[in-house]
Amino acid sequence: MKKSNKAISAALLSMVSVQGGASIAKHLFPAIGATGTSMLRIGLSTVLLNIINRPKFFQFTKQQWLYCAIYGIGIAAMNLIFYLAIQRIPLGLAVTVEFIGPLFLALSLSRKWLDVLWGLLACAGILFIVPWQSNNIDLIGLLLAFLAGIFWAVYIVMGSKVTGIMPGKDAVSTGMLFATLIIIPFALWDGGIFNLTPMLFLKGLGVAVLSSAVPFSLDLVALKRLPAKTFSILTSLQPAFAALSGMIFLSERLTPLQWISVACVISASMGATIFSKTKQQIEE
Repeated sequence: MKKSNKAISAALLSMVSVQGGASIAKHLFPAIGATGTSMLRIGLSTVLLNIINRPKFFQFTKQQWLYCAIYGIGIAAMNLIFYLAIQRIPLGLAVTVEFIGPLFLALSLSRKWLDVLWGLLACAGILFIVPWQSNNIDLIGLLLAFLAGIFWAVYIVMGSKVTGIMPGKDAVSTGMLFATLIIIPFALWDGGIFNLTPMLFLKGLGVAVLSSAVPFSLDLVALKRLPAKTFSILTSLQPAFAALSGMIFLSERLTPLQWISVACVISASMGATIFSKTKQQIEE
């Protein structure tokens, strides 16, 4: 029971941290672009995590290297594509559309009708938040957010698998190393990273700590103790944190209907979490 509470707390803290970091990151876009910001975030996080955790690379098995590599691909793609999305659309909208990935993962792993009910409620929220009747919809931004959600699901699945065969701190440090190697060529090709200044570097360091180093470590704590489907539905709180963060730090506003949709997503998350908690109490 205590382990479950610890895992849920870790997941919630991770969401607060990552959305705060995303708000700071968006301020960097005009100077170094979404790709440059993504590289700064991933690269600095990799350095910090490997210095702190000091993974013993020479003791890894082939399976551990493989899982870390796929986990790293998920991290790199999820972050780069998501930053490209929020360059075009509001943070709260992007995160809600992105959540389609974890939602579909939760539904695909579900074996109980009540889990499907919570998933459908979250799905309704996602449909409501998209301004379908607006002529100002950035379809590319929405598509990028959806694609980021697919890699978010990959990140969840591989995070669960990799923590089953190695310590979480080694997994996240190594996964981030692979993510950095993947994203460097894109950043060099884009060229925005060459506009980096000492002040922008410090902001990038803040983004790295808040958006990667802290939340990815917390996620692995949660994934080690929670089933992937429970974690996936729990992360439906992300849109609410993102919308609030965008409103506070970026002056982004959602319509009343979009706030209702966020409430639907939150309700689905709370229902799934409470049901999961009750189930664990019965089993214990």
